[in-house]
Amino acid sequence: MLKTSFSGDLVEAGCDEAGRGCLAGPVFAAAVLLPPGFSHDELNDSKQLNAAHRERLRGIIEHEALSWAVASASAAEIDDLNILNASILAMHRAVALLGITPQLLVIDGNRFHPYPGIKHVCVVKGDALFQHIAAASILAKTYRDAYMEELHHCFPCYGWDRNKGYPSPVHREAVRIHGLTVHHRKTFRLHDQLSLSLE
Repeated sequence: MLKTSFSGDLVEAGCDEAGRGCLAGPVFAAAVLLPPGFSHDELNDSKQLNAAHRERLRGIIEHEALSWAVASASAAEIDDLNILNASILAMHRAVALLGITPQLLVIDGNRFHPYPGIKHVCVVKGDALFQHIAAASILAKTYRDAYMEELHHCFPCYGWDRNKGYPSPVHREAVRIHGLTVHHRKTFRLHDQLSLSLE
């Protein structure tokens, strides 16, 4: 069972992102405030859940949360800011959309830029430790997956309905044949051996 709180007494929002390692598409982030004492034994890091399980938990999170929000940073913003700063920007945007202002942001990972007026703490692998971060990871993942599935209809050759923009063999081969789209991260370059690198 994941922990329900980092501080034990503050109003907390868990924050996480999805899509940092992708070759195409935005990075998404979510912020979630769960009710005091809320607990669900199936909540876990979104990477440990299958798609159907994530979708079912998404409905529970959206219904039970005191407040939740999802936001993104575009491929162009990723190229301009780098993936770390764009991920943090998406988290800031999600926090700004919350209907309740938390007293503490509990961030998955080890890097974050302070959000004005709200304290924060970073927790490495926090999505496997805290329920509100796990909930945020599920929302960020499901909303991003849905976005990439819609985008697939405009660019079907890249297989985004299956790989969600990650550099799968199908995606890499499509880039080799068809080139990059406006939705690709230009600073994530495919080299001669089609290996992914970050400038």
